Amino acid sequence: MDVRTSIRRRMWVLGAALCSLAAVTTAWSQDKTIVMASTTSTEQSGLFGHLLPLFKEATGIDVRVVAVGTGQALDTGRRGDADIVFVHDTVAEEKFVAEGFATRRMPVMYNDFVVVGPASDPAQVKGNDIAAALARLKTSGAPFISRGDKSGTHAAELRLWKAAGIDVAAAKPAGYKECGCGMGPALNMGSSSGAYVLTDRGTWLSFKNRGDLAILVEGDKRLFNQYGVMVVNPAKHPHVKSALAQQFADWVVSAAGQKAIADYKIGGQQLFFPNAER
Repeated sequence: MDVRTSIRRRMWVLGAALCSLAAVTTAWSQDKTIVMASTTSTEQSGLFGHLLPLFKEATGIDVRVVAVGTGQALDTGRRGDADIVFVHDTVAEEKFVAEGFATRRMPVMYNDFVVVGPASDPAQVKGNDIAAALARLKTSGAPFISRGDKSGTHAAELRLWKAAGIDVAAAKPAGYKECGCGMGPALNMGSSSGAYVLTDRGTWLSFKNRGDLAILVEGDKRLFNQYGVMVVNPAKHPHVKSALAQQFADWVVSAAGQKAIADYKIGGQQLFFPNAER
């Protein structure tokens, strides 16, 4: 093989390699898929099954949801394994922003927590005073299933026990059990064992395996449950698709996104109530 042929062959190989690289780069840049770390309540309630097709229709962007507890969702964002987080623990969310993992937290919607338990209510907790209800659960020794998973619901539960003057970390009530699981599995455990459970109303309304469980405590302002969305800061993780993620954040707080949230109902009941600040 002469020198010219050898050079031409090498140039051809180099050109093919550059074309392949360009094709991969173009495909990557045109990949309109983002990863959202979110809570089990937004997934298990069916809200995302309603919202995300509407968002894709409006923008062409696919959203892949990683549904875990709020604590895990925030940690996923901290590692740069998600482009956006959609969770419900305002204190933890503000800490996430303060640490620089997001530049802004945007309120999106709210619903409330309720306590469900056996319809016969052996611990006599029924009413609209969550502190009194938890005090009765402690003194009665009735079974109570805690998620125990550092989720937003678990964090809210711990704050409610504390507000009732009960330190479950120091001394757990006799019937207190931690499942280390999502909201659906916790409700399944409550249904099968006749236990009390703190749950967000959205998951409860979509939950089918209720058995003898019924809502017993609701209406206390301390049961308010706010959700927020945050785009992961590209200054921390340059690879995140912050521009695409910001499109979701902007859409979900827009008039169209807020209407989509309000329109989602099960059995005629609205699960989430939009309250974005626009």
